[in-house]
Amino acid sequence: MASESSTLPGRFAVVERRTRETDVVLRLDLDGTGAANVDTGIGFLDHMLELFAAHGRFDLTVKAQGDLQTGGHHTVEDVGICLGSVLDQALGDKVGLARYGSVQLPMDEALALVSLDISGRPFLAYNIDLSHSSIGGFDTDLALEFFQAVVNNARITLHLRLLAGSNPHHIIEAIFKGFGRALKEATRVDPTLSRVPSTKGIL
Repeated sequence: MASESSTLPGRFAVVERRTRETDVVLRLDLDGTGAANVDTGIGFLDHMLELFAAHGRFDLTVKAQGDLQTGGHHTVEDVGICLGSVLDQALGDKVGLARYGSVQLPMDEALALVSLDISGRPFLAYNIDLSHSSIGGFDTDLALEFFQAVVNNARITLHLRLLAGSNPHHIIEAIFKGFGRALKEATRVDPTLSRVPSTKGIL
């Protein structure tokens, strides 16, 4: 039986998710310094999450145990679910939120466009052409599964587009770094804005 819980309100939150396939605890502080302590059992995913935290200046702690003997799919997806859930909770009432973030980020020959809207409407446009391979226990196909899980649970609109690139490691790294940078921009708080950034009055 799956279970999820959160204990901390505001600009930081903690989510725990336990299923028959995985056990994940994830903490995110949106107003951090870029410190990361990540252990998912998948080396490449650990590295990507550390890059996301460092380039977004988020403090991130992830401890995940999963059924890696069957592959990384369940662990990657459930970490994405938890990251999306904790982001949604950490954003609080969204008053004064910048809401939008966008970046074009190069990583050697790779160039990725990452644009997002903290819209309250989950949507992922994933225009990334990756050859199938495995990097540090991470199947490249799982990048799509990870970001779909984040989007569904954070309730954000996210566009990921590959503008150039051939090396799968560089491409995925550009996406994760770009996601961190764009999310930092979108989660910035404008102290002069005393309302939710939507004419609807809600996100």
